[in-house]
Amino acid sequence: MLPETLQWRDGSLILLDQRVLPGDVRHLVCRDVETVAVAIETLAVRGAPAIGIAAAYGMALAARAGGRKALSGAEERLARTRPTAVNLFWALERMRARSSFEGDVTLAEGLLDEAVRIHEEDIAMNRAMGANGAALLPQRCAVLTHCNAGALATGGYGTALGVVRAAVHAGKDVRVYADETRPVLQGARLTAWELREEGIPVTLVCDGMAGALMASGRVDAVIVGADRIAANGDVANKIGTYGVAVLARHHGIPFYVAAPTSTFDPSLSHGAAIPIEERNGEEVRSFGGVRTAPEGIPVWNPAFDVTPGTLITAIISEESVAFPPYRFGTAEKGVGKL
Repeated sequence: MLPETLQWRDGSLILLDQRVLPGDVRHLVCRDVETVAVAIETLAVRGAPAIGIAAAYGMALAARAGGRKALSGAEERLARTRPTAVNLFWALERMRARSSFEGDVTLAEGLLDEAVRIHEEDIAMNRAMGANGAALLPQRCAVLTHCNAGALATGGYGTALGVVRAAVHAGKDVRVYADETRPVLQGARLTAWELREEGIPVTLVCDGMAGALMASGRVDAVIVGADRIAANGDVANKIGTYGVAVLARHHGIPFYVAAPTSTFDPSLSHGAAIPIEERNGEEVRSFGGVRTAPEGIPVWNPAFDVTPGTLITAIISEESVAFPPYRFGTAEKGVGKL
């Protein structure tokens, strides 16, 4: 059984520290908003839904420590942590709205209640999304996934891996190929570990092997998560996703995106408007403290890329399965909407 990604216990946020997986299962105790912010920045907690939940609990911690006067600074600090995952800003907006109608006496408990609601809602959304997506998979199939979009990236159950879990629970024979996901190996360290712990068959492949794997006929579908989805269906996800989508289109393999509605951003008309986080080049020049490239070599290290909606077979949410043409945020009959 997987340990919980996030827990509220004894007035603190307890995070499963994903920086040390799979070699060690360790928890990080967050008693203040700065610890939560650093945990998000350093990938102790990661995955768009989990980031949003952690930020919500961070706001609750701020209210408990400093009352209303602490909230503005706490929100600004958390908003600076990771710019691409829209769930972060969605959660902060919900916490801001809740604080606006709570009195000073009820503020801290009210914000904790809202954070717990966000957490519980995410798990429920993932389960509903999993059921929606499971129907798309054949009775026996192999799924390729990129990065980690499982229970570790969410409040529980998972987005892309939630679809796999739901299919397995429905009696389907599903096995998974996990891209290692350079440069910080979320697929190798987290997806492979998570699936093995759950008893779901998984085979690890290097990122550069995806094309050959598809050409061999071993892949029936690709399922990935998302960090932000624009109105036209363009999707920001972990760097390397775009290349996998191009390969899937070339080989005639369906490419699915699974994400809760908290990941949709209909205020952005297309993916070019999504802010893309660029991270420290040391993530590419070294790993685990071991240098893997010449010291000081210039590095371009975007954490995400954007996959055009035209390459996406369907987008799975807790509400529905949407097919092209994507026009999220509209009420046009027959197209995806929120």
